[in-house]
Parts: sequence; structure tokens; C-alpha cells
Amino acid sequence: MTQKTFQQIPLAVLDLAPVNEGSNATESFANSVELAQHVEKLGFNRYWLAEHHNMPGIGSSATSVLIGHIAGKTESIRVGSGGVMLPNHAPLVIAEQFGTLASLYPDRIDLGLGRAPGSDQATAYALRRTLNSSGDEFPQQVMELENYFSDKPVGRVKAYPGTGMDIPLWLLGSSGFSAQLAAQKGLPFSFASHFAPDFTMQALQLYHQNFKPSASLDKPYAMVGVSLIVADTQERAEWLATSSQQQMFALMKGEPTTFQPPIEDLGAVWTPREIVMFRDKLKSESMIVGTPEVVREKLAAFIDKTRANEVIVSSPIFYQEDRLRSYSLLSDMMD
Repeated sequence: MTQKTFQQIPLAVLDLAPVNEGSNATESFANSVELAQHVEKLGFNRYWLAEHHNMPGIGSSATSVLIGHIAGKTESIRVGSGGVMLPNHAPLVIAEQFGTLASLYPDRIDLGLGRAPGSDQATAYALRRTLNSSGDEFPQQVMELENYFSDKPVGRVKAYPGTGMDIPLWLLGSSGFSAQLAAQKGLPFSFASHFAPDFTMQALQLYHQNFKPSASLDKPYAMVGVSLIVADTQERAEWLATSSQQQMFALMKGEPTTFQPPIEDLGAVWTPREIVMFRDKLKSESMIVGTPEVVREKLAAFIDKTRANEVIVSSPIFYQEDRLRSYSLLSDMMD
């Protein structure tokens, strides 16, 4: 390892609050609470929830509400957004929401910010009522948000609660844009390598090369996202992964569904070409499926290559007991 040993790398969870086929959001949120309590006992560093909209299989659309729920059901683990899609919101509203969360749960709330809509253009319009607010304005929106949190905010409008609160800001991205902005502002950076594996090294290089120390961070701190499924056998891990494969394909077709159970035969629902496409996707360094031995080797190589300071793990698994087991096996291999 170039920075820390494999065992010293902090682990985090990225949760989309999946809504399973035949279930509902109530059960999804109960599962998220159980998972958060489980990984807290395992010693995970943080638990983040991601904003998505107009997707029947994802329950984390009201991200700040769910963050408060998870924080209230846990004791010490950091809870935050991975992320809030800032162009969808007025920065003042986000400052007030996270000022409230940080007042309720001091020193436990993270605010990760993204610039994508987290959905399609029609949904973005429904959220914003206009498409004039775009990712191009993201740097100005971050600056406005920072002003609301400062000790001496400029302007007549203040965020109450929010003003003067030390809430860690992270920038999230799947390209080089947020990497460069995080570097310029001296903020921690989280890259969605499980979503955009081909851009991982380029974005991290931009971040490290252009980083400027700030009052909040004196050297680069990069958290890298990994899609990871660990099971006791390779066969079960690959079977469980078919739920995620079905979800990805449905999103690519523009036909999102609830989260589907694993299937034995992909050929029953996909063409040979589609099967090959997803088999190739699973070969990505940031999409790791297998036994603890397989996962340990691949994850260690990925951490070493990316120089990650922290790893945030998404484990899209249909059955809750397998989901909990996957995180337990991951924790065991890091000991």
C-alpha cells in the first residue's frame, strides 16, 4: 500500500434505500436502519444516502429526512449525503436542513454535494420549476452555501440554524469537474468510481495535482466508491449480483423498476449481447463480486492503485440477510 495498510483504510456505506419488488418504502427504511446499526457495530466510519428521483426502486429521494431518521436510530456513526444534488435545491434550504441536522446530531453530519440532477430532465424540471439552474452554476451554489455556514455571512439573508456551524462539506463527482473544484477549494472529494470507472484515475489525478490547502483540509482526502458483493461462495455472490445487473439495464433502457430479486438465467430476460455487456461491466476494478478471498485481493489492488484514503461501499443486494452478511464479511477481511 502507498498510504495506509489495507486494514487501516476506513470504510463507509452508500445506501440508496432500495425498494424491493413486492415491498414498499416503509420496509426499505427499516432495512436501512438495520444496516446502519449493523455497520456501526462493525466499526464503519460513515453512512451516506444518495438523492435520486422518479425511480421506483430507490427510496432516498427526501435525503435529508432519511439522514435524520438514520442518525436518530444510531449512536456514533457519521451520517450524511452522498450526495445532495445541489442544483435541485435553493442553497438556503440545504443550509437550513443540514444546520438542523447538525444541531440535532452534533459532530455526526456530513454534507456531500453533487451537480447532477439525480434523474431525467423532466424530473429535474419538476424539481426546479426551471432548467435555468444547471450544473454550470454549481461552483456559485457551493460558494453561496459556504457563505450561509460561515461565522460572518455576507448579505441580509441568514440560515437559522446553519450560520456559524462547522458541517463538513464534500464534493462528489463522476468526472473531472468536481475533482478540480474540490482541489481548488481544499475540500474532501468522493469519486463515484462504481458509476464511472473509466474516469476514476483521471479525476483522482486532477484532484491530487491541483489541491490547495484550506482551513478545513491541509492535504487531499479522497474517498472512492466501490460496488461490492461478498458471499460465502462465488456462485452465490454472482447470483446476488444479477439484481444489480437488472437494475442497471432497466435504467439504461429508461425503464426504471423496483429492485428485482436475483435470477438464475439472464438468458431468459436478456439477449446474448446484453449479457456480454454486463459481464464486461462486472470486470471493472470498482465492481467487485465474489468470496472474501477474491474480494480482498481485488479491493486491495484497487485501493493501492487509487491511493484512496477511504472507501465507500455500495452493496445492492435484494435479500437483507445477504446484504448484512456481505458487510460482515467485508469487515472481517479488513481486520
